Amino acid sequence: MKNTNTIPFLFLIFFSFCFSVFSQSTSNSKIREHISIDQNWVFAFGHPFDAAKDFNTGTGYFSYLAKTTYGDGAAAANFDDRSWRKLDLPHDWAVEQGFSEKASYSHGFKNIGRSFPETGIGWYRKKITVPEGDLGRRIHIAFDGVFRNTTVWFNGHYLGNNPSGYLGFEYDVTDYVNYGGENTIAVRVDAMMEEGWFYEGAGIYRHVWLNKTNPLHVPADGTFVSTTKLNKNNAELISKVSVINEGSTFQNFKIIQTVYDNAGKSIATTTIDNLNLRPMETKDFETQLKVSNPKLWSVNDPYLHKMRTTIYSGTELVDTQTTIFGIRTLRFDANEGFFLNGKYLKIKGTNNHQDHAGVGVAMPDGLQDFRIATLKSFGSNAYRCSHNPPTPELLDACDRLGMVVIDETRLMGITNVQLGELKRMMLRDRNHPSIISWSIANEEWGVEGNIIGARMARTMQDFAKTIDTTRGITAGISGNWDNGIATAVDVVGYNYIKHGGKETTDKHHREFPNLASWGTEEGSTFATRGIYFEDNEKQYKPAYDFPQSANAHSIEQGWKHYDSRAYLGGIFIWTGFDYRGEPTPYVWPATGSYFGMVDQCGFYKDDAWYLKAWWGTEPVLHLLPHWNWKGKEGQPIDVWAYSNCDEVELFLNKKSLGKKAMEKNGHLEWKVNYGPGTLEAIGYKNGKKILTETVKTTSAAAAIGLQSNAKTIKANNVDIAMITVDTKDKSGLRVPTSENEIAFTISGPGKIIGVGNGKPTSVEPDQFLETNTVINISNLKEKIVNSILETTETVDNLDISNWDNAFKDSRDTIFGKKAKAVVYRTDFDLSENFKETKINLFYNSIGQSQSIYINGKLIANDIPENQKGDTFVLDKANLRAGKNTIAIVAVPLIYKYKWGTVNTNPGTIQILTPAPAWRRTLFSGLAQIIVQSTGETGEITLTATGNGLKKAETKINATKP
Repeated sequence: MKNTNTIPFLFLIFFSFCFSVFSQSTSNSKIREHISIDQNWVFAFGHPFDAAKDFNTGTGYFSYLAKTTYGDGAAAANFDDRSWRKLDLPHDWAVEQGFSEKASYSHGFKNIGRSFPETGIGWYRKKITVPEGDLGRRIHIAFDGVFRNTTVWFNGHYLGNNPSGYLGFEYDVTDYVNYGGENTIAVRVDAMMEEGWFYEGAGIYRHVWLNKTNPLHVPADGTFVSTTKLNKNNAELISKVSVINEGSTFQNFKIIQTVYDNAGKSIATTTIDNLNLRPMETKDFETQLKVSNPKLWSVNDPYLHKMRTTIYSGTELVDTQTTIFGIRTLRFDANEGFFLNGKYLKIKGTNNHQDHAGVGVAMPDGLQDFRIATLKSFGSNAYRCSHNPPTPELLDACDRLGMVVIDETRLMGITNVQLGELKRMMLRDRNHPSIISWSIANEEWGVEGNIIGARMARTMQDFAKTIDTTRGITAGISGNWDNGIATAVDVVGYNYIKHGGKETTDKHHREFPNLASWGTEEGSTFATRGIYFEDNEKQYKPAYDFPQSANAHSIEQGWKHYDSRAYLGGIFIWTGFDYRGEPTPYVWPATGSYFGMVDQCGFYKDDAWYLKAWWGTEPVLHLLPHWNWKGKEGQPIDVWAYSNCDEVELFLNKKSLGKKAMEKNGHLEWKVNYGPGTLEAIGYKNGKKILTETVKTTSAAAAIGLQSNAKTIKANNVDIAMITVDTKDKSGLRVPTSENEIAFTISGPGKIIGVGNGKPTSVEPDQFLETNTVINISNLKEKIVNSILETTETVDNLDISNWDNAFKDSRDTIFGKKAKAVVYRTDFDLSENFKETKINLFYNSIGQSQSIYINGKLIANDIPENQKGDTFVLDKANLRAGKNTIAIVAVPLIYKYKWGTVNTNPGTIQILTPAPAWRRTLFSGLAQIIVQSTGETGEITLTATGNGLKKAETKINATKP
């Protein structure tokens, strides 16, 4: 920490290290490719300790840790995964699970974690083809984030393990590739253990990429651009770029970097020439660029530029990379607060976790934009990533839409593990203009107030400065501000300054006048959207802005404190969105938090209107509560007004209840004896009426309403529309207390991917999916017979109690001489509703030739051995509820050498049960549907129905991207 009252961080920040995707005229092109491989994966649950349920992976004599290419079980390239569930990424298997009181409080009581081993391990597999022309390029597989503890294999080669659930990782698979043929990616995900105390999901919940480059290229996250000088007319930039030569020959090359404005016009360029690298050598290079009359990035005008970095070997273009960036300056001042582009900016921020109703943490990219736009709609200009590195698309949305960010690492510490994770986060994110601060810790109670914490913070800060000196280092600290971490970071982060029952920021500022500061968590209320009386039986908290405890500020109290002190950079309210888990102050069946300004769907709670009044720029007048209080006639109801008008006058059924002056950053209250009818508020500015707000008593719900945030989406498999569902009475008024169950159907090139209603105690399903049940054909019995043509031992209901267990004898040449044919039999059970299902037999040959019988009926006659397996759709007319029999008459497989093996697994039976109809119960009159493109063009129609209600439809056009 420098001994100065001002901590300047003047710089240009460039964001979003993006690989450009170039159309390839032939597969021989050496320009880099960045290819999404999110589509067409298969998935199945494994098991943490039962090897048989984990596909016997790692049980071979030599494991994948012992010998290269010895990935076995589900890690093997030739493993039969035909019966696994088909899906696309991103995927969160936790959100698909039910709820249980025995499950984790932190994770929203979803049935995952240590108490649920059957859903604790997930396996993913995918086949990809790499063209033969790619031989000579470098081939990488990159994961943006998997929760958590991930092990990856490629063609049976063990690539590595990544424990973090939040950081991306990448593997070079160049030498393992089957060029011109099929390649297999296998991923085992262990979500048994939690990293945080909030919902974290499970699975490959971020994107996966196939990256192809020339051996001479810029590695991932290999560029960083900062400024040496900025004045009114010019920006002088320093660009640092890493280049690696992963080839086998010495390379001479040059680097050209060109800056473009958002219209695509070149505005600056520079060349670094006469460069060279030995094989497997990496070097960093530095160049300068000058931009005249730069247009700056800001929260109100998030102007973005592009920089293209190209590498030439002689006259050959061997690599090109496009980086989107924004030019801006920032400064943290210990006395005056925060400055963006030299202008004072009060931080109006929220904290947020990364899940959303219906989809958990597996959010489509468009949902990131929806969430940031929702926060900006009530005036928020800042976002704290609590408490982990976010998905890259979240930062992209903040860059595009204008939202400054605190980027926070997950683990505090000074070993290679913690510092390595901090470095990976910073290298990945350092070019985003939205990021203004790196956070190294959050409420580390064990060390935050002692010398150990101070030492750790200084080490982490010093380490961070070796990567990026342009931003302030912060930490969220919940007490002990007179010592420990709070004395060691650039920008002190206050979490809940009323801890101990007294204000502390002024005292701390007097004692440490050289430290900049802001509220990293402040203002915290419990509120259930649309509920205005406490109901502990239903676990509802009223949506008035009451502080959650004596040790916390309400939203209004917190904002008043931080807004009234110039030295405080601003505030990050806990939280913007509600989130799963941490349902304080309740327990089961509460599954989600009550802290948000908006609920898990993004529907406004009333506090969002308070912030819109004092954080936004437009006139606001909002009344709460609703006015449907049948049974409370004559009883007093608390009526509040959130407004930035000078005065507000309230009327009930046209009778004035008084005009009141509005305090800055305040609200107004009336006690009103309930009578049905109309509440009306009139807002005045300078004595003139400028706004009117009415709240009316409604009649019963009569019709369903549907409203989409988009009438057109891109037909690209990923774009989404967010649909709001409500009910209307006979007069067309929205019914705020409606709890009707609504069913949904969809037609056209779209699918529903999630539903929600923002209810913190809801245990309804988020998703309604086809059920994939797999029965392993196991526990075989066998009997030697004279010929494959014999059928006596294949009849239904045969007693085989005296048969031998199958494969008891080795399948050597001696067995082949004595056994011309073998009958194998076993049973499998079907449920009562099996006729509603589709049933597939995925057969793996256990004979040189074989015939297959189900319940005595022939389904395959004398079929030859098939290394890829055979598939049969079973006729349900030949099946029955309860026990069914499969018999296989086969000429046995024989191995030639004593160390040989033969297949003894005849495969699986897959039972596909159609998904139930999508449905959701409205909560406080609202629900949400997320519709996603399926890739085709056309008209999508969503239809909603409910008992006694007029149905509704909304149409969305899916058009070519």
